[in-house]
Amino acid sequence: MPYESRQEYRIITERDVPAVMRDGTTLYADVYRPDTEGRFPVILLRLPYGKELADVFGDHEYFPSRGYVVIVQDGRGRFTSEGEYYPLIDEAQDGYDTVEWAAALPYSNGRVGTQGQSYLGATQYQLAPTRPPHLQCAFPVSAGADYHQGWVYHTGGAFSLGWQVPYAIFLARNTIDRKGIKEQLWPKVRPDLLRSINFGNPLSSEAYMRLPLMYWADLLEEVAPYLRDYLTHPDDGPYWWPINIERQHRNINIPMYHVSSWYDIFLRDALVHFCGLQARAMTPEARGGQKLLLGPWAHLFPYTTPISGGTGDIDFGPNAVIELHETQLRWFDYWLKGMDSGMAEEPPVRLFVMGTNRWRDEYEWPLARTRYTPYYFHSQGQANSLDGDGGLSVEPPQDEPPDRYEYDPADPVPTCGGNTLIIPVGVTDQREVESRQDVLVYTGDPLDEPLEVTGPLTVVLYASSSATDTDFTAKLVDVRPDGYAQNIADGILRARYRDSPSYPTLLTPDEPYEFRIDLWATSHVFLPGHSLRVEVSSSNFPRFDRNLNTGGDQATGTQFQTAQQTVLHNKKFQSHIVLPVIPS
Repeated sequence: MPYESRQEYRIITERDVPAVMRDGTTLYADVYRPDTEGRFPVILLRLPYGKELADVFGDHEYFPSRGYVVIVQDGRGRFTSEGEYYPLIDEAQDGYDTVEWAAALPYSNGRVGTQGQSYLGATQYQLAPTRPPHLQCAFPVSAGADYHQGWVYHTGGAFSLGWQVPYAIFLARNTIDRKGIKEQLWPKVRPDLLRSINFGNPLSSEAYMRLPLMYWADLLEEVAPYLRDYLTHPDDGPYWWPINIERQHRNINIPMYHVSSWYDIFLRDALVHFCGLQARAMTPEARGGQKLLLGPWAHLFPYTTPISGGTGDIDFGPNAVIELHETQLRWFDYWLKGMDSGMAEEPPVRLFVMGTNRWRDEYEWPLARTRYTPYYFHSQGQANSLDGDGGLSVEPPQDEPPDRYEYDPADPVPTCGGNTLIIPVGVTDQREVESRQDVLVYTGDPLDEPLEVTGPLTVVLYASSSATDTDFTAKLVDVRPDGYAQNIADGILRARYRDSPSYPTLLTPDEPYEFRIDLWATSHVFLPGHSLRVEVSSSNFPRFDRNLNTGGDQATGTQFQTAQQTVLHNKKFQSHIVLPVIPS
């Protein structure tokens, strides 16, 4: 039964309400509140995109009419607010000051919650460890946690080129206007942009291929100086740690409702926060107050009824369509109003199982009943492309010859959907990339019974390279009876970071190593007649920058070389994927 949700109030809107931060900088917000006497809980949203953009999600109408004050604030150095913008650095301090300011407003009852998606979720994660006295709860959607391995770079150490440079350009538009330099700078930037895919413009193919990467930092120095800092700090370390909220779970004392999706660029971060806070949050109430919802969407999905319940090529059906506002209202009614909304009785995890296309409640993540099952790679040394002889099974390999391919940075494997942003996302038929000779394809026999895979995914690859540094990529695919190859999850590992994201070590050429490639997670049922498939290659471009194979600085390098890659699957080196199988 839908939660009772009545609109009881007309709405008063106040524009550009000032809040002075501790250093004297004034940030401006729009306030939407019930048109009546009294004090109400506050729902705060902080963003860098212009506070009018929040109207798109309807929060300014939905919650005030139900007895909440909604405050939408331009972040430091953005649109109406004063100061200089540098992503994330000031969000913790400014968030604290804004919460306490909001709690003291004459129409506030002193209880404040936060919500919002993407960067608006990141501002919530940054805020939480500061523990402002009046902050009661948070509802972050599709948000980053580790801004080295989950924002600018990837878990495996590759630079997220496909969205980082376009995103810097997108953010720079407001800074260009504020500085009055549009006529000087924009003509240098605009020719490299394609039409908009969602909120930002991807680069042209030629622009993505341009070397060195530092070109973009030079071009945008006046309006996005942080891009140079990103590129000069490829290793995880002290530059990144102050904004890495994974390192601060013990400082968080509020319940949080984490929302993400299987094709979201920040899927990993929601899982890390949920699990980390359940285990390490400061108080029992905070540890017990964590919830997690995972849907079948990509990063950007509407809060209200979407046109379809899917992403990319796939519509997962009417079950995938949700009205997130209803869940948020029950969350805030419980934590900010003390109402019995049913939220406390619900299991902490709600996930959408793709394949069967159904929602299911669970009590932990990963699921306690998981059977972690290795599926091994097989071939007679010719697994290259769909036409090769690559196989996949639960039987360990015996004396099998290795597979080989050449990785050429001048001709990288193109990105084909997945957990990305700005460039096309989500579900895409993988057969075009699987036709390449530099993609190894390992396919299992058609299944007789459904196979549910729900949980974390890892490829354990035993491989060597002729280069001192290179990349290895892996992808889990569901092959339908008609041949359509649906990407389920993928990952990448930059070889120099195989042992540590902070302390890179180069390879000895042609020596075999173990590479553990994190594919994050999924919940998917491979149906009868479908086949499991794993792809292995060395690039996923332009989602990730191309490894130049030289072992040098990726940001300033302009020269590259080909790499001869060897993948081993024999008695000693048993390359495989570990699947989290859920018993039927």
